Amino acid sequence: MDLTQGTLEEKNNRAKKMMLWFGIISLIMSFAGLTSAYVVSSSRPDWLKDFQLPNAFIISTVVIILSSITFFLAKKSLKNNKKQATTIFLLVTLILGILFVFNQFNGFQEIINLGYNFTGPTSNVTMSYIYLIAVVHIIHVVVGLICLLIVIYNHFKQKYHPTKMLGFELTLTYWHFVDILWVYLFLFLYFVR
Repeated sequence: MDLTQGTLEEKNNRAKKMMLWFGIISLIMSFAGLTSAYVVSSSRPDWLKDFQLPNAFIISTVVIILSSITFFLAKKSLKNNKKQATTIFLLVTLILGILFVFNQFNGFQEIINLGYNFTGPTSNVTMSYIYLIAVVHIIHVVVGLICLLIVIYNHFKQKYHPTKMLGFELTLTYWHFVDILWVYLFLFLYFVR
């Protein structure tokens, strides 16, 4: 397919999708760097080998997977011109996204209750990495929540239609990315000691 073909709107849509993918690729590289540093640091003598991830992280993993499903169902409803169902699925996705962030902070509290802080005399390099990786991911989820709020606002303003849903699709792609990224990070932190 020739990328120079099509109407101006089609070209703009392709450009916006391409920009999103460039952003996603750069995020993948950033998290690859963080997880690589984690692996390299795991050979340190003060590295914790027998820690358990907080239960709240397990709950948040389930929650974020559910949020991807509800966002997908919102898109499917929009394509079928079911506005009320779209609204419900978008709002459930928003609630699940907020619940994910809430559970992440509960996970941090579980780590603190074990006696590990991010920095200071009660910190540990292993737990500091876990804090850092999770916080950087939370920042990207918050960006996704802001985008989701914009999508919900535009949906209420009836700016999306089955044939015109670029902003919706871009946000959905980003949301799926941060969801898949968390599942990867959770499994990485769970299995790589």
